[in-house]
Amino acid sequence: MCEANAYLLKGDTEELIMEAVDIVENEDGMIKMRNIFGEQKTVRGTIKKMALVDHKILIEEQ
Repeated sequence: MCEANAYLLKGDTEELIMEAVDIVENEDGMIKMRNIFGEQKTVRGTIKKMALVDHKILIEEQ
């Protein structure tokens, strides 16, 4: 499987916001995500780091 978990960076803390993410889109300062279960979430921020071998997406809160 190629999906990753998305985490929101709040200072030094990583907060899990969505598991099994397979689609990530950036639109006007918003990060839109959808996982393999069809759930969707949108957060205001920027992608800080994607570590796909570790199945991790880090989003910096704005």
